[in-house]
Amino acid sequence: MRIARWCFWIALAAAGCSADSGGMGAGSAGGRGDDAGSGAGNGAGSGAGNGAGGAGGQDDWLGGGDEGGGDGSTESDCIERAALVYVLSAENELYSFRPDRKEFTKIGDLDCPTQMQPNSMAVDRDATAWVNYAEDDDSAGTLFKVSTEDARCEPTSIALGPSWSRLGMGFSSDAARPSEEQLFLAAVADGAQSLGLGRLDGDVVIPIGPFTGALRGASAELTGTGDGRLFGFFTTSPIQHAEIDKATGAIIDTTPLPDIEVPGAWAFSFWGGDFYFYTAPSLGTNPSRTSNVTRYRPSDGSVDTAYMTNVGFRIVGAGVSTCAPLEPPR
Repeated sequence: MRIARWCFWIALAAAGCSADSGGMGAGSAGGRGDDAGSGAGNGAGSGAGNGAGGAGGQDDWLGGGDEGGGDGSTESDCIERAALVYVLSAENELYSFRPDRKEFTKIGDLDCPTQMQPNSMAVDRDATAWVNYAEDDDSAGTLFKVSTEDARCEPTSIALGPSWSRLGMGFSSDAARPSEEQLFLAAVADGAQSLGLGRLDGDVVIPIGPFTGALRGASAELTGTGDGRLFGFFTTSPIQHAEIDKATGAIIDTTPLPDIEVPGAWAFSFWGGDFYFYTAPSLGTNPSRTSNVTRYRPSDGSVDTAYMTNVGFRIVGAGVSTCAPLEPPR
């Protein structure tokens, strides 16, 4: 996600400012960094690659489904691609991500027919990416469906109304019926407080309710899980990780993560029991820095800010389906 044009204040602190100016103007989170870091490469390793890695061979944690078939159930029907994380760069590049290998693999360049900027992404159980594009001033936004096989882009007829043009997005399954899921949305407003949580019903956005407590009005990116939970990455200072009530938008609990930078470009995903925060500073602050990946492990409370650093591109969206493993691979 790229931060909306204006900053706003909530009880905790400022949610963040423009991605490229360091001030109050509109900004692009785009731009590839020049420093090497753990950056882009051509094979396996800790950076982005076009060669080995990614979806490789079948792994135990991926389930037993065949590629291209099945309804994506957590136990055995998920296709292999649906268990990976996917990230979107500011330059419209789609990558798969294997957190257990610290490995990005480039899939392709998106060719979505729009002049808007990429902002956020979610992935469904069929391994289809849903990508949000928004105008820099948040005057308009749209959703496209993108193939995680070859990055082909397909328009949708989804209507994003006022205050819902720039989104945080995440699929979460039905706890009683894990093979069924719903796309949840977080409104990121321009010059005003966020309306909170919504959901997609067909082609229409249905508002659910505001976030509560100190996070009321704050901007969030979302990620869901295969056991029916929904979480938010709130770009307050300090950063807050929160579980969200899907029925009301109320905050169930929060964990402050002061070691994670308040970003100018950011994304968020769950995988294998852990949460991954993708952050880069605003271009006006540090134009050559690309995204870092921080791992937060709720099981022991650890925060690894050096998990991956300066990966070689600026990540503005991340998506993971509800087929992703709920526990770390063994």
